[in-house]
Amino acid sequence: MGAVFRLSFELVVPDLLYERELRPHGGDDSLAHGLRVVELEGNGVARALAYRRRRPTLSLVDAFALALAVQNDWSLLTGDRVLRNLANSEGAACHGLLWVLDQMMEAGISDPFALYSALKAISDHPRCRLPRPEVNERLNRWRPRHLG
Repeated sequence: MGAVFRLSFELVVPDLLYERELRPHGGDDSLAHGLRVVELEGNGVARALAYRRRRPTLSLVDAFALALAVQNDWSLLTGDRVLRNLANSEGAACHGLLWVLDQMMEAGISDPFALYSALKAISDHPRCRLPRPEVNERLNRWRPRHLG
């Protein structure tokens, strides 16, 4: 889990996202590895609420994450299509899980077998919505030789 925090960029989340989604699921470990929690204030909250009005299906947590990214000119990490489309319309750089795994590979933070194993487990989950062609391309590239 700590490997992602060895990348050359800082991972930051709004406090609302941390409290609602990360704290109950290993949030303290993430903080210990370097996750930074930032409070969204004033104009940022207003921007998040405006995003919710524009896209009612967008969760409040996602709206806060986008508002924080836009306010600070930071890249947004998400796999949510609605959030990604809104981020693109706002001019925010947006990346997903596959990009993060690519960054880990390029930086030598994780070996191909570890990335293969992680992506295989994720992609085998019935609720996985990652783009199958891109997943397969990486699985083929990172597949250990002994697995053919």
